[in-house]
This record gives sequence, C-alpha cells and structure tokens, in this order.
Amino acid sequence: MAPKSNNPVVTGYYRWTDIWFQWPSALPNRDDERALKAILAHDSIVHPDHPLHPGEEGITMYMGTFPSGESRLLMSSAQIDYCRYWLHAVGKTTQMIALPYSDCLLTPSNLTSISAKLVKTGWDLKNIVKKIEKSNKKLKGKTPGLGRRLQLFDLIRTFWAAKKGVWCAIDIEAWEKSHDVITELGYSFVHWENGEEVAEYAHLIIEEHKMYTNSVYVQGNRDHYNFGKSEVLNKKNFKKRVHGLFDMMLEQGPVFLVFHDHGQDVKYLESRDIEAPVRLGTHILPDNLPEDGIFYVDTSDLFGALVNNGEQKKSLSECCRLLGIPTRFLHNAGNDAHYTMLAFKSMASGADLEAQREQRWPKQAAKFAATNDPEIEFHPWDEDSDYEDMEGLFPAPPAYDRATGLLNTAEE
Repeated sequence: MAPKSNNPVVTGYYRWTDIWFQWPSALPNRDDERALKAILAHDSIVHPDHPLHPGEEGITMYMGTFPSGESRLLMSSAQIDYCRYWLHAVGKTTQMIALPYSDCLLTPSNLTSISAKLVKTGWDLKNIVKKIEKSNKKLKGKTPGLGRRLQLFDLIRTFWAAKKGVWCAIDIEAWEKSHDVITELGYSFVHWENGEEVAEYAHLIIEEHKMYTNSVYVQGNRDHYNFGKSEVLNKKNFKKRVHGLFDMMLEQGPVFLVFHDHGQDVKYLESRDIEAPVRLGTHILPDNLPEDGIFYVDTSDLFGALVNNGEQKKSLSECCRLLGIPTRFLHNAGNDAHYTMLAFKSMASGADLEAQREQRWPKQAAKFAATNDPEIEFHPWDEDSDYEDMEGLFPAPPAYDRATGLLNTAEE
C-alpha cells in the first residue's frame, strides 16, 4: 500500500491491519515511518496521553461487517488524518505524511454495518484482531447470509438485555384457497415496567371469515387456542383492535415485530383487512438500540445463526422441538405467535452463541467445534417426532403425542 498525494477524501474507514502493517512501510522517509509506527503502536494508541483521546484510557475504533459476513477492525479517516496532522505539528515528521491510497478507503456503502468499539488496552487490541481472524476463517466458503445471521444474533441479545421498547410476536392465518382472506391474528408481546417484564397475548378471529377453514394444505386449529379465550370480532372492530395495539406499542419506544419467516405476515399486516402502520418498518437493525421505529426480527434467522446455517429455514415446529419448547395445535395464529415469542426469548435471553450451542446440543456442538463442520447437524429423530425407521431396533427417544405435540409422559 503506497502513499498518495494529500488530496482530501470523503469520510470513511481504513482497515486497522492495513494502517498498522502497510501504511508506515510505504513511506519513503524512514524517520517518518518510525514516527508513524510509534503513534500507532498497540500500547501507545490506547494510552491516556495519545493525541486521539487525551486524558482517557482506551480508544474508540470500529467494527465493520462486509456483505460476505466477514468483519474487520477499522479506524476512521478522521482519526488517520489527525494522527498525521499531529505528527507534523509537533515536529515528529518533516512534512505532512501522505494518506493511504484512496482505494484503501472504505465508505459506509462498502459495509453492511459499522459499530463503535472501545479498545482499552494493547492486549485487548491484539486479542480483538485474533478473534476477528478466527471468526472470518469460519466463514470461508460459506454463504453471505450466515455472516448476517451471526451478527444479528449478537445484536438482538444486546437489545433484549437493555429491557427497552416492545417486542411483539405476530402470526396471521389466511384461507389456504385465497390468501386475500385473512381469518385470524395472534400476538404475544413483552415490554418492561420498572425493569420488570410485562407480557400480553391474544387470539383474534374475524367473524365474517369464520366459514373459511384450512384442511387441505395445513390442518387449521382456529378453535384450539391454548393460552386463553379467543376473541371473535367483526372486520371493523378487528382492524380497530390491531391499530390500537400498534398505537399502544409505538408510544413505548422502538417496536420489534418478531415473526417466524416474516415475509408473508408483513404482507398480511399491510393488507386491506388490517392496514397496520408497518410500511416504514425494516429488517435492517441499527448498531445501537434505537429510540423509536419499527423493526422486523425473524426467529428463523436467529435459529439459523444458532446452527451455523446461512440459507435454510426450519419450520416453527422444528425450531421449537430443537429448542426444547413443546408445542400443540400449531396453525392457530394465537398459538403460533406465542410459541414464536417463546422461541425468540429462549435464544435472545440466553448465553452467547457458542455457549448456547454447547448447552443445548453438547454432542453436536463438540463435533462442530472439533471439525468446523458447515453447521450443527441433527439426527432425523431430533427433528421429527414421527421418525420410526429405527423403532424396535434401539430404544426410541422420548415420544411426542401426535395430537397435542407435547412430550408423552404417560407410563407404559
């Protein structure tokens, strides 16, 4: 990386490894090279006397994620520019040293996310770089979607731990022969009052559409709500009730709408029967907890991160089974919303990603860690309660009641 002229450049970021290893060695003057290396040295850059942060321990650097999912530790162009200005101002360099090539500059458009990171010690700086390298190696040859899911998993855990805003799981059922006919909606939301979690859930049925039932492609269970009494509302009151829900949630800060495979449910929310205010919602989360807005969170993405898969999506039934959450009467909007929330909370409130893998599936996680397999692998009987090919040859795993989906605890 050779230096270029002192032309001004747009605000952006440089890879820390390029700045530390390449920039000084590209300078033609050896004294300038030594001065630059000294101001960038690991123990120097975090010292309270460093010109970038006088009187404070540590330095704010940046974590940037590329579309491939790989991450890099970055310094801002403003930090780089100030370093070379300070070196010249105090007489450490004979002239203002040149900036790195403009091709080395990363703008926000080159990255999928940028977040500030406080680095307190030189040891921390070295350790962060090693961890990033290790993480990026795991992503080699994998789909870009995996990097996004892994980043999302950590971000969601951080936001959930802050105990702010509203997290609302929503599921909507429509008639299987015409998806324009919405039949029911379920929600299950959590918010906090004085640091204490407050939950509410409901199952709403459109009275005029009660004659539309599902039985061909999926077995509907509209009349089997597990968590209270279903509410039957005419179309006008149904829409009014949903709008009231959104008005209440939006008054409490950011709203995180939790779905399991969100695409179709968002379309339903925008439909004529509901017309919920979600058009400005986004699945792109900011790096820091927002003050307001609507954001989509997908439990299928969180589960994908947990099993190290960047593309495939498992059904709600499969996810709940593998997370140890018993279910019954799925394809009831109220039940599906509540199980989606339980699955979400199980992952968002748990330990970090690697620890959760080890806690949930110790044998699979150990194999994954030892061999760096593409993803956590499960046996057929882990995923399907109806798996019977080995029945009679080996003791079967705990069976699920096919009618309810609950573990069968009856004595034989």
